[in-house]
Amino acid sequence: MNLSPSDVADPPAPPAPVAGRALPNGLAAFLVFFSSGAVLVLETVALRLVGPYVGVTLQVTSSVIGVALAAIAYGAWTGGRLADRRDPRPLLAPALVLAGIATAVTLPVVRYAGEVLRGGAASAILLLVALAVFVPALLLSAVTPLVVKLQLADLRRTGQVVGRLSSIGTLGGITATLLTGFVLVAALSSTVILLALAVSLGVAGLVLGWYLRRQGAAELPGPGRAKAVLAVLGLVGAGLSTVAPNPCDIETAYHCAKVEADPSRSSGRTLLLNSAQHSYVDLADPRHLEYAYTKWFGAVADVIAPTGQRLDALHLGGGGFTVPRYLTATRPGTDNLVFEIDGGLIELGERELGVHQGPDLRAVAGDARLLVAAESPESRDLVVGDAFGHLVVPWHLATREMIAEVRRVLRPSGAYVQNVIDYPPLRFIRSELATVAAEFQHVALIAPPEAIAGEQGSNFVLVASDAPLPLAAIGERLIEVDPRASLVADAELDEFVGEALVLTDDYAPVDQLLATA
Repeated sequence: MNLSPSDVADPPAPPAPVAGRALPNGLAAFLVFFSSGAVLVLETVALRLVGPYVGVTLQVTSSVIGVALAAIAYGAWTGGRLADRRDPRPLLAPALVLAGIATAVTLPVVRYAGEVLRGGAASAILLLVALAVFVPALLLSAVTPLVVKLQLADLRRTGQVVGRLSSIGTLGGITATLLTGFVLVAALSSTVILLALAVSLGVAGLVLGWYLRRQGAAELPGPGRAKAVLAVLGLVGAGLSTVAPNPCDIETAYHCAKVEADPSRSSGRTLLLNSAQHSYVDLADPRHLEYAYTKWFGAVADVIAPTGQRLDALHLGGGGFTVPRYLTATRPGTDNLVFEIDGGLIELGERELGVHQGPDLRAVAGDARLLVAAESPESRDLVVGDAFGHLVVPWHLATREMIAEVRRVLRPSGAYVQNVIDYPPLRFIRSELATVAAEFQHVALIAPPEAIAGEQGSNFVLVASDAPLPLAAIGERLIEVDPRASLVADAELDEFVGEALVLTDDYAPVDQLLATA
């Protein structure tokens, strides 16, 4: 076949080089690794930063992840647009410096705003999380496209350059996530982590600016006054961080914890976790039970083992160790084994809440689900479930599989008591009752009548056993310790539970069941 000259395409032009000199490969890799890792440090610490004000729930975790991803997306988009319009070199140092300033300012902003948004709805959660994460994460996410543009000196190697730097950024995020989750949050407070990150970003930006200046690129565009303003903002942010209201006495690996003295009872102490009242102890009188649900726990214990009769008790969740101390005081010789996931709370209890480990009380730091599985069958008379993540029972402790493990550990005549918090329309407590009833032959519920009627949120205590429950005796004891409490069982309980979902390891939407809307 014959071709005319017009049928022949022009040969492709050679790739045009990208404007601006490429950075040394090591420096480019460091900037991408460091900036990507810093975003994940912010994301991880944000959960601890907002937890005291809005809790640590699935919604809060989802908000942190979603806002961080949005910041990464907008930052990458913004950085890419700027890289196409201007020489990226003078933009790199300002991005790091501004990210450092934004990180320093995050602490006081969140702590002041948190007091206003405390316990708010979904919009308040999203706003507080955005204040904690969005701006610094956006600035840091702009670094990678700026670096990528500079490294594309030969467009024939675009895939290689982009792929290499993308993998380095991902490795930076992975490294930061693991380092923060396994090391930093266990060793340092949120304040120290964020201020150290802010200083590191600022120093990295200044050093990079000095290096680029030597290479012929300006460190910061604009007049010197702008630089002075930025420096002042950074100092103000760091200064405000030191005076901003801090809801924690200590930060453990899991909680913002605080112990407050009771002004009406000199020996009374209240343990607050993430600003929510968690436990009350009387240092002088371990028999004193302040909160209603602990009185209900005590009433059940008093009936299944009269005062003075020792028990082998297992506690899922320690908190302030109120119930173990009560059992020890009322039943000398009782063996209390406490599984508490937060080792920091065990240390706090020993230091400030009158906890003394010995033959009658042993505390083990670890996840209750894993630790219960290692317990011997039929080794306990009483299992007390009082583990919470903020105000929510951790989902893996609420499933039928977990209840089966509790039943395995109990002796045939033993009892399981579990504390649950729920709000109208009471979907979670109904599901948890259905779940417990799927394993135990006899189940009862203790709660205020207004709560059972769905008129208010409350603590609920489930009582379960394979042996018939002494309902009359428990009812009489409840009248003595808390006349406002009601005991529901048998047909009345079946009507309350209805066709509620049985929670399993495969499907346990605890946070969604607790949603009030």
